[in-house]
Amino acid sequence: MASTANPTRDDFAALLNDSLGGAATQFEGRVVKGTITAIENDLAIIDVGLKSEGRVPLREFAAPGQKAELNVGDEVEVFVDRVENAMGEAMLSRDRARREAAWDRLETEFANEGRVEGVIFGRVKGGFTVDLGGAVAFLPGSQVDIRPVRDVQPLIDLPQPFQILKMDRRRGNIVVSRRAILEETRAEQRSGLIQNLAEGQIIDGIVKNITDYGAFVDLGGIDGLLHVTDMSYKRVNHPNEVINIGDSVRVQIVRINRDTQRISLGMKQLESDPWEGAEAKYPLHGKFSGRVTNITEYGAFVELEPGIEGLVHVSEMSWTKKNVHPGKIVSTSQEVEVTIIEVDSDKRRISLGLKQAQSNPWESFASTHPVGSTVEGEVKNATEFGLFIGLPGDVDGMVHMSDIAWGISGEDALNLHRKGEMVTAVVLDVDVEKERISLGMKQLEKGAPAVATGAAATGTTLKKNDIVTVTVLEVRDGGLEVQGGDSGATGFIKRTDLGRDRDEQRPERFQVGQKFDAMVIGFDRSKKPNFSVKAMQIAEEKQAVEQYGSSDSGASLGDILGEALKAKREG
Repeated sequence: MASTANPTRDDFAALLNDSLGGAATQFEGRVVKGTITAIENDLAIIDVGLKSEGRVPLREFAAPGQKAELNVGDEVEVFVDRVENAMGEAMLSRDRARREAAWDRLETEFANEGRVEGVIFGRVKGGFTVDLGGAVAFLPGSQVDIRPVRDVQPLIDLPQPFQILKMDRRRGNIVVSRRAILEETRAEQRSGLIQNLAEGQIIDGIVKNITDYGAFVDLGGIDGLLHVTDMSYKRVNHPNEVINIGDSVRVQIVRINRDTQRISLGMKQLESDPWEGAEAKYPLHGKFSGRVTNITEYGAFVELEPGIEGLVHVSEMSWTKKNVHPGKIVSTSQEVEVTIIEVDSDKRRISLGLKQAQSNPWESFASTHPVGSTVEGEVKNATEFGLFIGLPGDVDGMVHMSDIAWGISGEDALNLHRKGEMVTAVVLDVDVEKERISLGMKQLEKGAPAVATGAAATGTTLKKNDIVTVTVLEVRDGGLEVQGGDSGATGFIKRTDLGRDRDEQRPERFQVGQKFDAMVIGFDRSKKPNFSVKAMQIAEEKQAVEQYGSSDSGASLGDILGEALKAKREG
């Protein structure tokens, strides 16, 4: 009696189930078939075999945006939420029935990686909603199309295929992609189209897109890349200098990669190659006019004709401007005259010279200012061993400190002059090959010895085997550039002539401005003297042996040289 007075929820469920003859257990939460008995006020009255009928809105029987096509007597499937509500009616749902059936079907398609048909019917944050025949899925914005779509309206309410990316029935989540279907379809189309193409084939196409490095051309359902370097033989800085989006172009298929389905195209391949016969058109040492197209740190590119460019290396740009950025010598688009230095048709390279197309200022100076002539110039720089003087023709000459003034040391003579001062000097020597001009100022002083000219000025006042005091002008790996005493003649001492011992044959042990004695051992073709310390040492040793003893006298070489040096000091 106590339990009857206080019935539980389970008791009510048991009583209801008994009153319905077990219908609650048999029907609730299941999809069942029913018959439409009437249609009233946008509602369908459906009999599913229970004590009472249920009502379902007509919109649940239609696809989004469409009208339901129902008639009395039609058999339909519905989901039984409850056998009886407070009004005694069965609670039915067509949407739940469609959803349950759809989930069963979609799970099978997802497992088989198959396509499903759906309809985009709404927009949500980050994408769209899709009706997959009863189940609602999410379509991310990035999965609508291969390329961004500005207007999605034409795709709404349109039945179309989708690919299920992931689904979770427990949470009721489904994510689909329309893009995956398009990419698969396009890949199939590309595979078919690419079979009909061959390398070397000439074909027409439409420019679809332009980037900094080239353009994509539609070849009739498949795209090919036209790289900027294959647009023209001439320099192209950006593709839009040659083509525009929408242009119809004729191209040649340069390369096909059937694995990646990439196609490389070319336009210049349809033109005549300007490099054919380039060596004949541009002979060595020939002079040509061209236009500067590009400037770099190492030189400037000059276009000789469309498709043929040559490089003027920075070392070939100016006779006098050394270690200067090319942009300070030439400018882009400037017309210049150049000389052909080298042509390599195989590598498509031409080396050009800018300075070679101009007169050599050292040759010009030598022809207009012979040795012995007087020049005037500004002191450009004062160094520890001399003065550099600016001369006509934008060249510099050097006055060694020993040639600045008579009667004082070189260091004191250097202190007499300052940078920017105008001075007068006499030309002592011009070396065109080494681009060096030697000047003298003390030679113009009153009572100074006359400056030798002609052969005498080149050092022929010196005689072979003369021993003179030389001054180091320049230290090189191969030896020393020196100036010989009062004669002012410049000459060279080879590394091997710097001493008898190997340790003495190191140019780096000498410094610019250092003085020492050497012997004249000969003259080069220009009559410039060649000096040798080694020859002087051998000559002095021979003389000492002859004067103070011989190899038969029993005296050692050290004794003999010691006596020779002693005699030299006492003398």
